[in-house]
Amino acid sequence: MSGHSKWNNIQGRKNAQDAKRGKIFQKLSREIYIAAKAGGGEVSMNPGLRLVIDKAKAANMPNDNIERAIKKATSGIEGSNYEELTYEGYGPNGVAILVEALTDNRNRTQTNVRVAFTRNGGSLGETGSVSYLFERQGYLAIAREGIALSEEQMLEAVIDAGAEDLQMQPEVVEIYTDPEDFLVVKEALEAQFTLAQAELTMVPKTTVALNDAQLEQLSQLVTKLEDDDDVSEVYTNLAE
Repeated sequence: MSGHSKWNNIQGRKNAQDAKRGKIFQKLSREIYIAAKAGGGEVSMNPGLRLVIDKAKAANMPNDNIERAIKKATSGIEGSNYEELTYEGYGPNGVAILVEALTDNRNRTQTNVRVAFTRNGGSLGETGSVSYLFERQGYLAIAREGIALSEEQMLEAVIDAGAEDLQMQPEVVEIYTDPEDFLVVKEALEAQFTLAQAELTMVPKTTVALNDAQLEQLSQLVTKLEDDDDVSEVYTNLAE
């Protein structure tokens, strides 16, 4: 993970996300619906639902919205049939891009994603064209400000919690885990620290650097993809 700071990317997206909070809640409602539909509405029995609810609360989604999505999924009333799709493509200078979507209309989503790529300097690739450049991992961040422990004690606590890798950044400690261990590590760390971020994510194995013009073009492409109602997440292997 050396040289890659996911925290910088998270902070860079925050203001834009705040500006379109209603759309974010809509997307989170879909994710909650999918998780509850697949594993039931009981959080203690459905780890996937628990993760999505944590994500929703981190985005300050009202509890009423969360409960409404769970109720819709578990009420037995037929609703939209969403499916999870992943698209792979390239941006400026060969930057790898993974797009995760939840949709009730595969043709609409594929068309919108393809148009976003082609109109913003990218190209949509075949399945498997870039996914090998990423690996799914658990990601957690602990704000360093206000922590009473020494750096050595903090590192020991993170390792004892079961983390696989960590990075000391100026503002946060970034922690990476195996996806299977994510909830266990998260619970262990929550007992000692306030987490600034906790999610399952796709982490690039290698990164690509861009000049200012290419960076601007990539930003436009990612923004266009994220603005699509069907798109849940966009990952790139841009060097931070």
